[in-house]
Amino acid sequence: MIHSLSIINPSGDIFMEKHWQSVVSRSVCDYFFDAQNKASSDQDIPPVIATPHHYLIHISRSNVFFVAACMSEVPPLFVVEFLHRVVDTLGDYFSGDSSESVIKENYVLVYELLDEMLDNGFPLATESNILKELIKPPNILRTVVNTVTGKSNMSETLPTGQLSNVPWRRSSVKYTNNEAYFDVIEEVDAIIDKSGATVSAEIHGYIDCVVKLSGMPDLTMSFMNPRMFDDTSFHPCVRYKRWDSEKILSFIPPDGNFRLMSYLVGSQSVVAIPIYVRHQLNFSSAGHGKLDITVGPKQTMGRNLESVKIEIPMPKSVLNCSLIATQGKYAFDPVSHALTWDIGKIDSAKLPNIRGTVSLQTGAMSPDCNPTMNVSFTINQMAVSGLKVSRLDLYGEKYKPFKGVKYITKAGRFQVRM
Repeated sequence: MIHSLSIINPSGDIFMEKHWQSVVSRSVCDYFFDAQNKASSDQDIPPVIATPHHYLIHISRSNVFFVAACMSEVPPLFVVEFLHRVVDTLGDYFSGDSSESVIKENYVLVYELLDEMLDNGFPLATESNILKELIKPPNILRTVVNTVTGKSNMSETLPTGQLSNVPWRRSSVKYTNNEAYFDVIEEVDAIIDKSGATVSAEIHGYIDCVVKLSGMPDLTMSFMNPRMFDDTSFHPCVRYKRWDSEKILSFIPPDGNFRLMSYLVGSQSVVAIPIYVRHQLNFSSAGHGKLDITVGPKQTMGRNLESVKIEIPMPKSVLNCSLIATQGKYAFDPVSHALTWDIGKIDSAKLPNIRGTVSLQTGAMSPDCNPTMNVSFTINQMAVSGLKVSRLDLYGEKYKPFKGVKYITKAGRFQVRM
């Protein structure tokens, strides 16, 4: 299946590698570097690269590339999902950080995790709860003791949960305060044309959970409008048969942080766009142009737009921008020719505006087409799809936990054509 894993930083240095079967030469990554050089951005690198003797399958997370080398043909999504599980596990062990510096500081622990997660190239233990029973997460006291005594983080006993019907949950969980919190996060992917009409729009959503419940709780979650989902994927703990028949999530949750489900809304639904951008960019033959942009909320149900930012990749002939922004700050990079306007939080009583002149290089022709701006934003306490959690019930235990649901809407790949 997977013969080796190479972890590469943005500079192209392979700072960690792990082999499960025969040793694969580092030179195989040259094919990845060639594809990286040809791509205009990291997102444009082909996720699967065929070489004469290997298949290279990669993901990019935390500004680090995780490249798996397979000597035989495998389902690519299977490998991609495993690589994401590796990064998620590292983040779970290291407080959400899986960057190059953190991996380098915990080389031994990362190697131990990779040894347990893959057996002879095949996934074995990928649930964080089981891994934490096998390999203790790092802390200052344990690090000092292991350094002095020479002991390892590895447990000497087999996790009890690995042999049960719920391998994702460790046994004998006890908490003084029992609590379960759920974050419903939705990302809006949209393309808006020059007139403001929606060319395409869809919502990618997911429910992230922090569950700290004693014993073996059995939860059910109900939605007010579950028929809105066009596509769904679930954590293995979810009983799919009940979802298929009743549209109710029934599950015994893992302990700690996990993603309960992911979903797609859009192909059969009308997606409400929560932001509008009025824009005007005109170039004249005199070697300059005029730019005017206004941003405002739309269909946000009274919620504020926060962390609003607009990025415009200007034509290569643009030399400089002289603008006045009523809110936020702007910057123009003369190397990448990118104009960035960082607005922040928008007050609906006073809409932010930026206007001014755009200077072209001497003798340059007026651009034939206008650029496409990338918009990012966040809306707290709102799910743009209208999704609502109606009930969360607990069975199998007698205590009453603290429960909470939070809604967040963010921009995914949100583009506005000028």
